[in-house]
Amino acid sequence: MRFSRSMASATLAAALVLAAPLTKAAHARGPEETAPSGAECRTSVDGSRVTAYCHNPYPEVDRLRLHIECARWWDLDTDGRATDARPATTVRLTGRCWKEVRAAWVSHQNRGS
Repeated sequence: MRFSRSMASATLAAALVLAAPLTKAAHARGPEETAPSGAECRTSVDGSRVTAYCHNPYPEVDRLRLHIECARWWDLDTDGRATDARPATTVRLTGRCWKEVRAAWVSHQNRGS
């Protein structure tokens, strides 16, 4: 017996539809999702100065570090010292360039309780 192209396409489509719920069910039995964590940070640039306020609403400690990339090639980029944001606290991170700031961001490292 020889399958036509349309019959083969229909068979493949039916197999995919039937397999989809099995794949979803197998995934649901997998490891539980991790709880949300990490401080929420608001970073502002004022001329050559950078300030970030980070609030940690979660029960785990979040280790934060401010990174600043300066616009001028001769101006040194900086990575601030690591600061722990304990549960339910807000921390302030600051830094600067000599001239303009090209980019600034905060990195996070979850440290647990």
